[in-house]
Amino acid sequence: MMPADQVAGVRYIVDDVQAAIDFYTIHLGFTLGFSAAPAFADVVRGPLRLLLSGPASSGARVTPADADAAGRNRIHLVVDDLDAEIARLREAGLPFRSDVVTGPGGRQILLADPAGNLIELFQRARRPAPTP
Repeated sequence: MMPADQVAGVRYIVDDVQAAIDFYTIHLGFTLGFSAAPAFADVVRGPLRLLLSGPASSGARVTPADADAAGRNRIHLVVDDLDAEIARLREAGLPFRSDVVTGPGGRQILLADPAGNLIELFQRARRPAPTP
């Protein structure tokens, strides 16, 4: 694991910590850092530490009642081949929340975890080689 000062942590409130662990480790390449399921776990991918807080965790309990649903925020994961990732994840039966969108920076699609939190899968646009 990376030193704590080189890791960014994001907390996702989830309904089922074990389902979230399975989702992120099986489908998105995260590794389990720590588990105190069913209350809490963290999973890590590179410099991202994703804190999975179940209903019994202190992180979930401090969430105001009017902000208890998954929001529009999302983690952003860069992939090399978006079409291959989409096919692989659809084969696994995972729910996408958007179609592919193409913009000047690349292509993206939104995936939902078991609690409805969003994950953006993003493939950078191919840049033409500089001319001499």
